Amino acid sequence: MIRHLIIVLGDQLTLDNPALENLDPSCDHVLMAEVTGEGAHVWSHKARIALFLSAMRHFAQILESKGVPFHYFKIGEHTFTQLHELWLDQIKQHQPQKIIVCEPGEHRVLQALQACAQQTNTTLIVRDDTHFMCSQANFRHWAGQSKTLRMEFFYRNMRKQHQVLMQHGQPEGGEWNYDNANRKAFGKQGPQALPEVPHFAIDLITHQVFADVEHYFSDHPGSLQHFCWPVTRAQALELLAAFIEHKLVDFGTHQDAMWQVEQPAHAFLWHSLLASSLNLKLLNPREVIQAAERAYREKQLPLASVEGFIRQILGWREFIRGVYWLDMPSIAQSNHYQHQRTLPLWYWTGNTDMHCMQQTIAQTLKHGYAHHIQRLMVTGMFALLAEIAPDQVQAWYLAVYVDAVEWVELPNVVGMALHANGGRFTSKPYIASGAYIQRMSNYCDGCRYRPDVKTGPQACPITSLYWHFMIKHQVALAQNPRTALMVKHVNNMTDEQRAAITDYAQGLLGRLDTL
Repeated sequence: MIRHLIIVLGDQLTLDNPALENLDPSCDHVLMAEVTGEGAHVWSHKARIALFLSAMRHFAQILESKGVPFHYFKIGEHTFTQLHELWLDQIKQHQPQKIIVCEPGEHRVLQALQACAQQTNTTLIVRDDTHFMCSQANFRHWAGQSKTLRMEFFYRNMRKQHQVLMQHGQPEGGEWNYDNANRKAFGKQGPQALPEVPHFAIDLITHQVFADVEHYFSDHPGSLQHFCWPVTRAQALELLAAFIEHKLVDFGTHQDAMWQVEQPAHAFLWHSLLASSLNLKLLNPREVIQAAERAYREKQLPLASVEGFIRQILGWREFIRGVYWLDMPSIAQSNHYQHQRTLPLWYWTGNTDMHCMQQTIAQTLKHGYAHHIQRLMVTGMFALLAEIAPDQVQAWYLAVYVDAVEWVELPNVVGMALHANGGRFTSKPYIASGAYIQRMSNYCDGCRYRPDVKTGPQACPITSLYWHFMIKHQVALAQNPRTALMVKHVNNMTDEQRAAITDYAQGLLGRLDTL
């Protein structure tokens, strides 16, 4: 019998893990486990599985070097396929007085832990995840009983509380938000002087992980050929330093722009690529924010770029996590528009004539990565306009991106991309015609579809479905101050024009797999 069975989950790879606090090597035991079920819970990208497994195995090495008593279960070395099966076996075998774990990143995993504890009549202690700068309790207090939540107000509160980019009680530069200086397109010349693509040596541990992934998940989507993600804290710190040194200066200017992948750097542009390291807890958000603010003050980097980046970490990341735990499990069933269509098969292959979708999905399958506008305003927006069932879209996002953990992925997809929770924390659905993609990228160049055509063989499906959405939801959009001006264009159409768009779009919706 042991005193505490301490469970370390695959996205809790830090010695600062609260579950490890006050660990007594003489009577406590740490448990880490790989099971095939976690890679198959959704049809996960090979790079996503490899990242988790490699980072876990590297962290196990650190525990071993510290003399921590632990048992690590590798895929292929045991017969369990689900975490709860393995946990039950270990609880019955060791008969701990308590099970201790840090707050999981998924409601599903928390429920499984609670069920194991109840089934074995063992006390479960779930410790607050101090990695985050806003606890669940503090977020609930901030949210109160509000029916709608807005990140901007939460972000300002966090800036004040943590004294980030503040001067004498006021925001640096006199403004809280510098979006008006960011989010510019590249223009016809395209991105210039791109920073190099990150590269880390593939060591023996990661090579073995690759072999395991190809063996146990051979039919899963994606490729390991271009794997470039940090799997250790040292690599994550190296990536952070490189971003601060070479990318942060231009991060804000073109953070929403897109470009077809003519060279590897076009897949990553000036984005930090730090999300996976943050979500695995190889990096702490405090050190990331401090590095960015220090660079602003010491190197006089543009405030708009620095503030825009910090807002993603201190604002959006913390806010989304708060929303997830505040609104689970109901948020997972959200379907404001009652959309029920099946996700097109080409989301898994990229085999579509829509060049923007083909480029974004091909990049995703190659790297397990696409930046936030590719996710929001290409694959996400199309799914909304095409009336795809939110649970299918959510499962796809969780599967294909290396930085996907449910607490961050689910609210972003359901709330931002699909407006499926009816504006709980967004003031409008994020929709646009093909003209937006044409303005923010070169995806439309060479595409068989034309972004300015609404119906007919050359019509851009995004444009057709955008106008169909506007017509279908005209009344609700007209009542929203942020979309009222957009919907006025529908009022200027003749009945014949509206009918033609509706008929054509209905035809598209009936053959989504052929687009």
